[in-house]
Amino acid sequence: MQRLFRRFGALSSDRTPCGKPLPMGYAHGLMVLLGGDAMSQQELGRELCIDKSNVARLCAKMAESGHVVQRADATDGRIRRVSLTPKGEALAREVDAASSARFGDLLDALPRNRRASVVAALGELVRAVEALPAADERNVS
Repeated sequence: MQRLFRRFGALSSDRTPCGKPLPMGYAHGLMVLLGGDAMSQQELGRELCIDKSNVARLCAKMAESGHVVQRADATDGRIRRVSLTPKGEALAREVDAASSARFGDLLDALPRNRRASVVAALGELVRAVEALPAADERNVS
């Protein structure tokens, strides 16, 4: 798995594996917000699997770049709701299209008769990861 992530380009800090000049967390933040209503920073952090301080920094960077707006929640002013701006939505669509093309190319590189089983195995892997306790919840030395 580690070699797969390295070879795919997941460790680059300034470029997504699909070639966009963005940190991967930023790109994923845009894609999570794409096509949806405003979500709280907490919801975004949970979806991206990042902590409160990292999601706050990410949202601040995206707001500074003009890709999102942040507003206080209508019922609880302590909650910050985040949504894409038109500029952010355009970039999110670019990233999503590039990501789809990259993963399409990856699937196309697999033997045709193995693609369905690989996709099914990836689904099982995602379910297994989601069933595991978070790394900070484990008592690991």
